[in-house]
This record gives sequence, C-alpha cells and structure tokens, in this order.
Amino acid sequence: MLYPLKFKPLFKERIWGGDRLAHDMNKKLPAGKRIGESWELSAVPGDISVVANGKLAGNNLEELTEVYMGDLVGDHIYNHFGLLFPLLIKLIDAQDDLSIQVHPNDQLARERHNSYGKTEMWYVLASEPGAALYVGFNKPVTREEYLQHVNDGTLADLLDKVPVKPGDTFFIPAGTIHAIGRGLLIAEIQQTSDITYRVFDWNRVDANGKGRELHTELALDAIDFEAKHQYNKTRAPRKNEAVNLVNSPYFITNVVEVSGELSRNHEDKDSFVIYMGTEGQLELTWETGTETLSKGETVLVPACLDEVVLKGEGKVLEIYMM
Repeated sequence: MLYPLKFKPLFKERIWGGDRLAHDMNKKLPAGKRIGESWELSAVPGDISVVANGKLAGNNLEELTEVYMGDLVGDHIYNHFGLLFPLLIKLIDAQDDLSIQVHPNDQLARERHNSYGKTEMWYVLASEPGAALYVGFNKPVTREEYLQHVNDGTLADLLDKVPVKPGDTFFIPAGTIHAIGRGLLIAEIQQTSDITYRVFDWNRVDANGKGRELHTELALDAIDFEAKHQYNKTRAPRKNEAVNLVNSPYFITNVVEVSGELSRNHEDKDSFVIYMGTEGQLELTWETGTETLSKGETVLVPACLDEVVLKGEGKVLEIYMM
C-alpha cells in the first residue's frame, strides 16, 4: 500500500549559495560548502530522489514509478511520461545574484537535448531588504539590441527588476530571460529538466580567476523576444482554503494556510499531489496513517490516495498536474 513519501534532499553546491537552508528550512547541510539548492524531489538522470520514510525507504523515484505506475503518479501522467517523474522541486538560497539565463521550451529542448523544456515558478519564502527578481525585459527589445547589451556587459539594464517580499509568486515560462537576485530564499517548481543557458554572470570568477561558461549562441534562439506575459501571480492566502497561484499545462500550484484542520479531497485528480511546508508544522493524515510536515519538508502524496487531512498551524504549497 502506497503512502505519503518523503525523500532525502539532494544538496547542490553553488558559487552563489550559502547556509540559509540550514537556518531557515531546517536542512542538515554539509559543513564548509556553499549550498545553493536543495533538490527536494527529482527525477533528473544522475540525481534521482530516494525515499527517506516508511517501508519503501531506500527505493528511488524511478523504481517506484516502474512498480506502481499510475497508482503513484496518475494514469494519464504515467502514459505520457513513463518512468520520468515530470516535476523537479527545489529550495534555493541565493546569497548572491544568480546568472542571467534562459531555458528552452519543449520543442527546442527536444531537438537539442532530447529533453523536456523548463517552465518554472518561484514562491518567495524569505527576503533581505532590497532583494529583487529579474524577470523579462523592461521594454520591447530586438535581437540586435539584446546582443549589443550582452557584448557591452550591460544586459541587466534591459531586464525588469522587481522588488519582492515573502509570499510573492512569479511564473516563468520557458523562453523568459530571468535571474534570481541576492538575499532571497525561494521555493521553485519546474518541469523535469536541468537545461540552463547562461548569458551573463556579473563578471564573476572563481579562485583561479576563471569565469563560468556562457551560452550566448544557444540562448539566442531560446529567448522569447515577443513575450507579453503577466509574470507576477501573487495572491494572498486565506485560512483553510486552497488559493490558486499558478494554473498551467505543466503544473498547478495552490497556497494553503491551515489553522486547525483542513480536509483535501483529490478524488477528481488523476495526479500525484506534492505538499511543500513553507511555515509552521502540520500533521498529514490519511486513511491508514499519519506523517508530519514541517517547514522545509516536502511530501509526495500518491495518486491512489483520494483524501488527506492537514492538522495544525502552518502553510504549504500544494502542487499537482491535470
């Protein structure tokens, strides 16, 4: 019998990372390393999540999908994606600015990398004074103008810099040029893809004086210069309700603030449901058991479980597919 699953986080050292995931999200980080990302749930080849709780502990996500198929992920999701779990769930600690980058869409990623594209969303968990996101261009931009600014090292001047605070939500379709600014702690939900085209890295160099690789030519065909999206999807939570933040073909995300007890019925969904604990601590119960969900933890509820009950005082992101 399947049950809500927790997984061992996969920690990623990054030049822009720090140790805030330990202080703010209760992660046991490796000593002396700048950890920028905690991959909470991943099916990226070479980085497949392993179960940490219950009888299935030690099995990885691909093995579970092979055995339980639609009971784990939903029949239509299994029929489309097979053994590849379709979402990658992260926590990001940006102690410094991330590179300005873009991700390819499904068509371009398939042609170049035999991969899915990378549409994503950000939910701001914590922010330092003055922290901001860079999302899209701040005016109509031609390819020629873009390249001129890339060559001049002034690309940031073309981007829309948006000050943010906890609870702010941004949806980033593939093809959107973007960067996470310093001083931010973010929950990121995205398609299962690790393809990033880096176009500007703030002239950073490593201890040997070497900068990170840039992907200027690859990025040029990936950028959507015609994009006119409403990236900001922020909505205030309401107690004991699921407030929708993002409704896309790739994933649906709600914010759910619980005070006391809240039943969530998922019988109408042919999909897994993911809960990310963003505040407080909750007890997640189902017909045959109970699991805790604390701030910084992520739980995968299998598609075969039609109803769960959240008890306590806390806030979660609720993620699924349709």
